[in-house]
Amino acid sequence: MRKELPKVYEPQQVEGRIYEMWEKAGCFNGDPDPKKEPFSIVMPPPNVTGQLHMGHALDCTLQDILTRFKRMQGYSTLWLPGVDHAGIATQIKVEEELRTKEGLTRYDLGREKF
Repeated sequence: MRKELPKVYEPQQVEGRIYEMWEKAGCFNGDPDPKKEPFSIVMPPPNVTGQLHMGHALDCTLQDILTRFKRMQGYSTLWLPGVDHAGIATQIKVEEELRTKEGLTRYDLGREKF
């Protein structure tokens, strides 16, 4: 029996169910094992411009490979999704938009208003 794949991928039909399965299975949990040496990689935040390219795929692939390799070597591994804790990339984009649309800088606004 052949099953025809849809011509257009509809992520809402698939991804929610899969993500829920991953969460229930604990796929995103970091469970430290005191008997093993730790190894972790913190992923950088998503590109603030939204312009993803092959370099992003390569970077994520290499991080995945390194984490899996270290796990196979017996390390207690964690590949932790990153967050933009400093907000620098976002701040640059906001400043750029403020400058081009309103002709202002963050110094013109002051710290509180910015």
